[in-house]
Parts: sequence; structure tokens; C-alpha cells
Amino acid sequence: MQLFQKCIIAAAVWAVVGPVVAPAQSDDFKAARSLDIFHSTLRELSLFYVDSVKVDRLVEIGVEAMLESLDPYTVYLPEEASDDFDIVTTGQYGGVGALIRKSAGGVEISEQYEGFPADRAGLVAGDLLIEIDGQSALDMPVDKASTTLRGIAGTEVALKVVKLRGGDTVALSVTRERVHISDVVYAGLVADSIGYIRVASFTKDGSRDFKNAFLSLRKTGRLRQLIIDVRSNGGGLLDEAVNMVGLFVPYGTEVVTARGRIKLFEATYKTKETPLDTQIPIAVLVNSASASAAEILAGALQDMDRAVVIGTRTFGKGLVQSVRQLGYNTQLKVTSAKYYIPSGRCIQIIDYSHRNEDGSAGNIPDSLRKAFRTKNGRTVYDGGGITPDVLAEPATYTRTTYELVARDIPWKYSTRYFASHPAIAAPDDFHLTDDDYEQFIDYAVGQQFDGRTATELHLEKLVETLKSEQLYDDTKDELAALQAKVNTDKRDKLRRFRPELQPLLEEEIVSRYYYTAGRIRAMLRRDTQMNATIELLQHKDTYGALLNAPAVKGGE
Repeated sequence: MQLFQKCIIAAAVWAVVGPVVAPAQSDDFKAARSLDIFHSTLRELSLFYVDSVKVDRLVEIGVEAMLESLDPYTVYLPEEASDDFDIVTTGQYGGVGALIRKSAGGVEISEQYEGFPADRAGLVAGDLLIEIDGQSALDMPVDKASTTLRGIAGTEVALKVVKLRGGDTVALSVTRERVHISDVVYAGLVADSIGYIRVASFTKDGSRDFKNAFLSLRKTGRLRQLIIDVRSNGGGLLDEAVNMVGLFVPYGTEVVTARGRIKLFEATYKTKETPLDTQIPIAVLVNSASASAAEILAGALQDMDRAVVIGTRTFGKGLVQSVRQLGYNTQLKVTSAKYYIPSGRCIQIIDYSHRNEDGSAGNIPDSLRKAFRTKNGRTVYDGGGITPDVLAEPATYTRTTYELVARDIPWKYSTRYFASHPAIAAPDDFHLTDDDYEQFIDYAVGQQFDGRTATELHLEKLVETLKSEQLYDDTKDELAALQAKVNTDKRDKLRRFRPELQPLLEEEIVSRYYYTAGRIRAMLRRDTQMNATIELLQHKDTYGALLNAPAVKGGE
């Protein structure tokens, strides 16, 4: 507000005394001049533009364009975005506890959260909402349906539902409640003595959920090593990441420092609780979508030589955002500082405007990166996320599989499977039979999807290039023979790609019966990165050598 007042005063001075006044070169004057130009432009457009204009929308567009010139994380939050922002930061919202998707016949349940109102009311993935609070859902946009389903905890929402199983149309009244989505989506023992905790985000009280999960694993009496999985974890609240680190390092350990241009936003974050276990060997699983708070957890434990990081290089987001109130229930999420982890390095990617297609950090020249040292003297680098101590690539998939997933065909088939199968084996034991997979093929070939492989697309492109360069006639016989070998029908492709498609189907089907935790248990059976992590922890000498540390002890 002080700056704004200065701008108004500077503008008034300019209007009275003209351009010869010395303050005309100050930043305050430049800001006042820009605000005056912005206001005048809006006034002229509202008065003289050929069509009527919505001034409030023009302002919003102007603000958004202005922020786009800074960094990807400084954003304007209009009033209608406040609920979504609360969900991201707290992991809570008032609603029924279900995800929805648009369907031709209305709004479809795509997933229900275990134990919440939708689940208790018997709603399942594939159930069709045709009416919400007296409003027809047939043509209702999914964002409006989501808003209508949400509301104050304790209030009721009336639903008319076409049930997946049986096809009956039923009327339900579901009482909304405060839905808390736990950061810990699964915790369990793998390979007999290795604890596994998957952390999906860092929201309010997430460290408490993590602590409880760890204590439950320790109560089994079998816990000897620990895997913390933050793959595809986009981050969240910094304090929660610091608290999780604090469970495994001494009290008062410095985890991260925020430094910015304004002293107000600078802070040092230290652990605040007595640790649970400072000896248990830890591996942190990361990938290119592990960002922000997830990178702080992984990077801090790496810098302290408290854990081995395994997977692929992380996203590279080391910028701090603060939320500033703009009035009229709008907010500005503004980048105000940078994170620095214990070695002194910043994880922010040097050039965040040029990333790989998946959003991950692109190639960074060594000349632009600075070396730092971990507690034990290992070399680590800044400028582009966290580089794992052990590189473990994820499984790769063919173009056909990506096309099927993009068309939701595995999801749709799993819904059909669930409708006709009352129960299945436990997540660790469930497998599709040969007959089951053939039924999937029968279903999939009847759906609309592009079955061409990447090889077929490249071959088509080659033919086009040869024709454009007038070389096709000289090679058409060889090309025809090659096309005959690689071009197969959809059924043949689906059979050939069964090793990668069947696990995806099984994970989707398992989630219908055993929710998110069941899906993860099914995923872990064929998780190449997970297998590499287990193997690493089972070889104590290799683990200790990676940390440049003496022989590793078991957990306390």
C-alpha cells in the first residue's frame, strides 16, 4: 500500500510540475507513469472500442500477461480459485470425497476415496450422476458439477445416480464433510524387512501422517531399512518437508534456507522435534516430476549423507512463493525467495523457460553449474534439481499403449470388468487370465484409437520424404516388403504389447476393489525403479560406499 500511495503522489507531482522534476527518473515515478498509462488505456477502450468490453476481464488478462513475463510460479488467483488453492495447501475440502469426469450420459464417478461420504454411500467408479441437487447433469460441465458437489461440511447434496452394477436409477442424499486427503497414500513392508512409504504431496499435517506410518511399520518388529517414494510429488508446504526430514536427523539440524531480495521473506528452517531414528538406512525414490518440497526432502537427506537418492533427475523448482492479498477475495502468489539446502546449493533450474517435453529439467552445461560438498565430502551440483546417487530409469511404453491410455480405454474396460466381477484376489495376487486379456482385446479393437506404432509413423514419414525427393520409385519394392513386416492389425499389436499393457490393466482393476493403496501395491510388483532400490538396500556395503560412510547399521 505504501508503494501505491507513493505512486499516486509521484503521478500528482508529475501532472503539476512537468518533466523537469528530478524524481521523474525514480522507480516510484516509473511505476506511477505505468499505472496511469494502464488506467488510461482501459478508460479509452471502455469508451471507444467498437464492441462492448468487459473491463474486469481485460484487467485480469493484463495482470496474467504481466506475470507470465516473470516466472511460471508467480500467478494471479481470482476469487473462484480460492477453493482449489485451499485444497492444494491443506489437502482438505468440503465435499463427498470423489473424483468425477464428463460422460456422454452425464457426470461419471472416476474414483472414490476410501471411507469418505461417496464411498460410504456406495458410489463407485463408473456410476453415472444424472442429477445433482435438482439440476440435470446431462449437459453440466464437469467444473460446475465439481463446484456443486462441494460445499460446507454437514450440508447434504441430493443425487440421482444410474448404478454401474445393475443399471438401476437411485436417489441418494449424501452428507458433505471435510475431506482430508492424506499425503501418505500407501505404507507397507516390502522384501520382508524394508519399509515403504509413498508420499504424494506435502499438505497440512502431512508429516504427522508420515510419522504415524513409520511408527506402524516399526511396530511390526521387522523394519530394517526404509524407502521414501516421492516420485511425481509436486511439493507443497515447506514446513511439512522439514518435519519429515526431522524424523531422521538430530534435533535442530538446518534443513533449508530461504533467501530473497526482501528480508521479510528470508528464513532458516531447522528440525524442531526429537528424531525417531537417526540410523536406519534410507533410500529416496525420485523422478522428473518430483518438485519443490519433494526435492528439499530428497536433497537435504542427500546433502547430510543421510539417504541415498535413486531414480532420475528431479524437476528443479527451488523458488519460494508467498501469498499476498490483493483485495476483493483475490490473491497474488508471488515468488519471493530461493531455497538453499544444507550443502549451500540451490535446486532451481537455471533456465526454467526451456524444459523437456515432460516438464523436467533440460540439459544444463557443466560450465553453468557450481559444485558443492555433502557432509561426507561427496560432490553435488546446483542449477538443475537433484541428481540421484543411483540412476534408475522407469519402464518405457510403446506409442500404442500411450494412445490407449489417452483414450481412457484401460479405465473403461476396468469399469466393465468391475461391473461383472463381484470380487477379485488381493492386490499382490491378482492377475488377468489369458481369457481375460482376450476379452480386453475384443473390447479395445471396438474403440476409437490410433493403433499405429512409432515405427509405422516413421515409415510413413519416410515414404513422404522419398516421394518429395523423387526417390520413391527406386525404393518402393523394398518399402513395401518392410511395411508388410511392421504393419499389423490392432489385435496383433495388443497381443505383442501384452507384457506392458496387462500390468496397467491389473493396476486399474485392482483400484476398483482396493482403492489407491491397492493400486500402488499392484504397481510395485513390476516397478523397475522400486526393484533397483530394494536391491541397493539389500547390499549394505554398496549402500555405505555410495554415502562415503562406514558400515551401515540397522534401524534403532
